[in-house]
Amino acid sequence: MSPVILMLLALGLALSGWLAGRSRAWSMAAGTSDRMAALPAYHAWYVGLWIFIPCILFALIWAALAPHLVTQAMLADPAAASLPQFGLLRQTILAEALAVARGDATGVFHPLAEALVEPASAALDRYGTIGIAVMLLIAFAAGAFSFLRIRPDFTARTRVERVVMAVLLLASLVAILTTLGILLSLVIETIRFFSMVSPLDFLLGTQWSPDPMRDAGFVEGEDYGALPLFWGTIYIGVIIAMMVAIPLGLFSAIFLTQYATPKLRQWLKPMLEILAGVPTVVYGYFAALTVAPAVRDWAQAIGIENASSESALAAGLVMGVMIIPFVSSMADDSIAAVPGAMRDGSLAMGATKSETIRKVLVPAALPGIVAGVMLAISRAIGETMIVVMAAGAAANLTGNPLESMTTVTYQIVALLTGEGSFDHPSTLSAFALGMVLFTVTLALNFIALRVVKRYREAYE
Repeated sequence: MSPVILMLLALGLALSGWLAGRSRAWSMAAGTSDRMAALPAYHAWYVGLWIFIPCILFALIWAALAPHLVTQAMLADPAAASLPQFGLLRQTILAEALAVARGDATGVFHPLAEALVEPASAALDRYGTIGIAVMLLIAFAAGAFSFLRIRPDFTARTRVERVVMAVLLLASLVAILTTLGILLSLVIETIRFFSMVSPLDFLLGTQWSPDPMRDAGFVEGEDYGALPLFWGTIYIGVIIAMMVAIPLGLFSAIFLTQYATPKLRQWLKPMLEILAGVPTVVYGYFAALTVAPAVRDWAQAIGIENASSESALAAGLVMGVMIIPFVSSMADDSIAAVPGAMRDGSLAMGATKSETIRKVLVPAALPGIVAGVMLAISRAIGETMIVVMAAGAAANLTGNPLESMTTVTYQIVALLTGEGSFDHPSTLSAFALGMVLFTVTLALNFIALRVVKRYREAYE
């Protein structure tokens, strides 16, 4: 039975309890002269939540448990005696029989699966019936308990609000728990990698040439020097991209807040922010098909021979355009939040508009501008598609922007999309790279949030 059916059944039972609770509350309110401690709607929600929450929890548990029970019932059937003991073939035969029993397939390919279709169908029906029966018992018990508690002096509102608060707390913890899960998975695999390769060789080595075909027992730490990857990430995502994004983003924010008319701003600001919604793969196409050939032709025109169509400059330029909205939006909000008295006082003292912008507004809004730059850097160093399509895969430790470079994110994709074993250092190195990238972006976001907090305290 599909878990969706159990969830819909839980919703229907909760709705029935909600209607019954409201009806009982209304009848009590009409039959007594005393004031009810809570509105009938709160009594209705109390009964509905008491039914829905246990039922939905059971549905989730049963959805995880029922497939294992069905599989065990299939294996207990005499027809499963001829199955292979272990391996992919055994799982494939069971999956084919289950697909036919559920109605997802019309036939099987393996002869052994044919004999298991009937046991699978019987197990699905049996455990589906058990799931529905148990849910009905849970709903009846929870509904009866909550229904009988409805009285004129019962504070249903307080209890319902406590449940809502608990739900809101769980929702707020999702981001924290997700971050902890990501961090835990990265830490475990990174520790495994550093048990094979020295952290110093990884962080300070200048040669990056992991070989998944080499025996893991004969791995040389010198082949896992990630310094060229860190340099490529900084060079493309921080140096070149920021040289494009910071001036253009800051100048556009100054124009929109200080020079543009309200009607012009109404049109230009949404058009500028559209850049943030363009998929990164589109930027990658633009970098590979337009910007990279233009950079190569320009390099050849000024006398640079053997200029490549894959270069750090092409990727950095397009990446800088991509993150202009991050800088511009934060700078726009920061400049607009500067108290008008500061601007008016500067103008009243005889300063020109440009002098007021340079010496009053921008310094006052600098914390917000810096926060926007930090967030833009975090976005840039995590970019993958532009680097994949325009910068190349060579791990070069060079300052020449016309040479091919690669970044941490590109190597993570390359290492995890192959068929390498997760016990080999070449695959585990992707987690070490991810751990470094996670740490850097987390630090940048923390700095940006601290700067924004200080800015808000100063001007709100």
